[in-house]
Amino acid sequence: MPLPPLLLQEDMDHMSPRLRAFLSEPIGEKDVAWVDGISHELAINLVTKGFNKAYVLLGQFLLMHKREAEFQKWLICCCGATEFEARECSNCLKEWCSCFL
Repeated sequence: MPLPPLLLQEDMDHMSPRLRAFLSEPIGEKDVAWVDGISHELAINLVTKGFNKAYVLLGQFLLMHKREAEFQKWLICCCGATEFEARECSNCLKEWCSCFL
């Protein structure tokens, strides 16, 4: 399935394969572990807090008005993410919003 047209080739060159795969289609019913930056351990923490689907985590990101720093702090403090995981995850959700919203 091709990437959404809003992604330019130079943008794709800087993306991890996991981010590229996540952005290649609508979010649908993907598990939270599909989100770039979410490790197995973080996925377990998120699921135990009720964030079992990628769209539920996206909802939290949107509730925070797409403020990346605020979302990253929440992921670190409330869900046990590392700074790297929080950055990758918020970037993934931001990029998905740019493509699909």
